[in-house]
Amino acid sequence: MPRAQPRSLFARIEGLPIIIVFALMLALFMTMAPLVFLAPNIYMTFLSTLPPLMVLSIGLTFVIAAGEIDLSFPSIIAFSGFVFAVLFKQYGLGPLAAIVAVLSGSLVGWLNGLLIARVGIPSFIATLGTQFFWAGMATVLSGGRSYALRGVEESWTWRVIDGRLGGNDPLRWYTQVSMEAIWTAAIVLFLWFVLNRHRFGEHVLFLGDSNDVSRVVGIPVAREKIRLFTLMGTCGGVAAVMLTLENRNYFGDQGSGYLLTAIAAVLIGGTSILGGRATVVGTIFGALIMGMLEAGLVASGLTGAWVRTVQGLIFLVAIVFYLLADEPARRHALLGRFGLARGPGGRSPRSGPPVPTR
Repeated sequence: MPRAQPRSLFARIEGLPIIIVFALMLALFMTMAPLVFLAPNIYMTFLSTLPPLMVLSIGLTFVIAAGEIDLSFPSIIAFSGFVFAVLFKQYGLGPLAAIVAVLSGSLVGWLNGLLIARVGIPSFIATLGTQFFWAGMATVLSGGRSYALRGVEESWTWRVIDGRLGGNDPLRWYTQVSMEAIWTAAIVLFLWFVLNRHRFGEHVLFLGDSNDVSRVVGIPVAREKIRLFTLMGTCGGVAAVMLTLENRNYFGDQGSGYLLTAIAAVLIGGTSILGGRATVVGTIFGALIMGMLEAGLVASGLTGAWVRTVQGLIFLVAIVFYLLADEPARRHALLGRFGLARGPGGRSPRSGPPVPTR
């Protein structure tokens, strides 16, 4: 009986290639901007600004793993953020405002799921349409106005969702860890277990491989897709509440900058654009890379005009590195083109058959 081949280190440690890319990038920023990246304060800032991106990216990981796409979550942020701002400011509902805002995001996601799973509209088209619709609804309902949440820091809602663990003592940096970071860590841990240990996560990966095969093995495809987009809508609602509280303000376009950034975080993290393979750990480090890149480039002395250029370069390098590290067949094929791969017997594929010796 043939012996099973031992798994490589990259296969045993989830997201290891993108973790290496993140470590190299962080080391580079520490070298080029030591006054910023060797001080703890910058990381406390990241812990308060990156949670919305991470929550969105984790939800999108499930969607892309199922072979689908969701383009509507920026408008979910706008709509749910408006719901939260109005209920919190004008009606004083406090924590209930946050709950209703998250549920409004879940409702939008559920409607997306119905359009995709029951009506049969492709997810790209359906969520592109709902992106315009809900962004327009947010603009119409808000009248294009912003809502300043003055005094929100004094509320129990802010302290629980967005407050700092140590209050307002700037001299002790470790007390500045935001509650958003704690909530995000709990969400990430929960969804990691769902993807890797729960039947729903298994169904999502089956859907990414083939809808037809999923039906054959008994997976309720329509129901799971509705759940999938409801989860994405819920993540959008959570991100909206976090973002509105962190900014102490509501803007109608506050979710517009997250679409391409979240997609990039998922893809460079190692989730396959074709579906069937996903990694929550990789997505988290992909979000860290995308979220820290702009601050690192500016602190290193580059102008803002270079940010998008370097983001694109990092995206391509991370994708190529992940493919070569995580897929041995692809790596050996590439190395073989340069005569660097080793075949059986320790010889290069281009070296020809071994020369007999006397």
